[in-house]
Amino acid sequence: MGCSQDANGYRGSFYCQLILFIVWLPTLQDVTAREVHADHRRITSLVELVKQPASGESGLFDPIEISPAVLPKFPYPSESLPPMYPTFPTRYEPVLTGKCPVNFSHPGISNILDKTASDCSGPLAALVGNVICCPQFSSLIHIFQGFYSMKSDDLVLPNAVSNHCFSDIISILASRGANSTIPTLCSIKSSNFTGGSCPVKDDITLEKTVNTSKLVEACSTVDPLKECCRPVCQPAIMDAALQISGRQTTINNNENMAGEVNHTDYLNDCKGVVYSYLSKKLSFEAANTAFRILSACKVNKVCPLSFKEPAEVISSCQNVAAPSPSCCSSLNAYIAGIQKQMLITNKQAIICATLFGSMLRGGGVMTNIYELCDVDLKDFSIQAYGQQGCLLRSLPGDVIFDNSSGFSFTCDLSDNIAAPWPSSSSSITSLSLCAPGMFLEKITVFIIAYLFFYSRMLILQNTVCVCLTIVPIHFGRDVITSSPNFTNIKK
Repeated sequence: MGCSQDANGYRGSFYCQLILFIVWLPTLQDVTAREVHADHRRITSLVELVKQPASGESGLFDPIEISPAVLPKFPYPSESLPPMYPTFPTRYEPVLTGKCPVNFSHPGISNILDKTASDCSGPLAALVGNVICCPQFSSLIHIFQGFYSMKSDDLVLPNAVSNHCFSDIISILASRGANSTIPTLCSIKSSNFTGGSCPVKDDITLEKTVNTSKLVEACSTVDPLKECCRPVCQPAIMDAALQISGRQTTINNNENMAGEVNHTDYLNDCKGVVYSYLSKKLSFEAANTAFRILSACKVNKVCPLSFKEPAEVISSCQNVAAPSPSCCSSLNAYIAGIQKQMLITNKQAIICATLFGSMLRGGGVMTNIYELCDVDLKDFSIQAYGQQGCLLRSLPGDVIFDNSSGFSFTCDLSDNIAAPWPSSSSSITSLSLCAPGMFLEKITVFIIAYLFFYSRMLILQNTVCVCLTIVPIHFGRDVITSSPNFTNIKK
């Protein structure tokens, strides 16, 4: 059909276009909407769910922010939500005892309480207890102890109010979303406020015994990258604790006290008194930062995971020399149990992998089955949605609460670093995460001082012979260095 333009061209053109449109319209019936279902199996990594590094950037060791909001929708609504899914705490007004004479609304202590409540949030407390919650709760206890005695010469709380103040702290934390079981989780009691068996519990006596200006200077600014390998604050605190606890030696000698002298209690209680003194001299933020760094140095030297006897793994993998389905299946099943325990740091993962590898070698598994079965460091930590493990950074970190996404935390080592398999000559006691030569002579001096104090206590108990062996001790550093005893580390 022609559609020529004439004198009435505009009207004809319009009718022509209308007819063509009507002829073309039925072809749309061949187009149908197709529903696209998300395939969770295609999600291979949480890294795919967050922003990828820009082109030209490796992003290998850049931390990635893992927020529960980026996780896929939980497909099993009838079951309880996993702890890494978005949760929002219910805040309420706490009921206090009224017998703790402290202004909890003071901005400094209130901010520390807020941080502790977030770090020990109800659903995450047990998972991050070793690395985040308990170090922060311990720091709060030290800071509160100093805050309580800010206007007096005391460094401890009286027994009469310690229980009440401790109860009020737990009530306030719970009212801000914290898990109410953190005293049990972190093994901290109200008696930590009292100074225990330490003979020095006031400013005046401590300042007469200890070079406090040197102590405060050493801990006023703690370097997070150097303190664990080249400690400055740690030996200063220990030296001060040794000096004030050593006064008990003279007391016991003069009073001819019978029975065993618990020098470990003296030392630990006196360290708490020294922490309280530092809390009075430093700002709230400076004290909390310093105490968290010191805790990080401590927790990163030990694997916090529990390993049951790997009898099935040993039986399946004892004589393998090549990838074996039965061996890898047994190993993966064992590691799946480990992955339900807690979140750990990258340093702890190295220690845990080496410890477990040593257990397997002790059972006769001599082949590097980590390599054969593609076991990575992050396989030793909690798995996010069953897809990828999250290793926390060895530096102190916090759980962050956001009104839109809930709780989140930062994961490190987003690339696949192979779990280290111990060599025949290595042992867990010789494992060092410091670069060569990163431990100072002053650490050895500190150890000698402690052992000298220890020997004096034993002499008072009529101990005839004290045999001492001093060995070098290496502390961790934030930069992970591969040990010469490790093999087959993926780059």
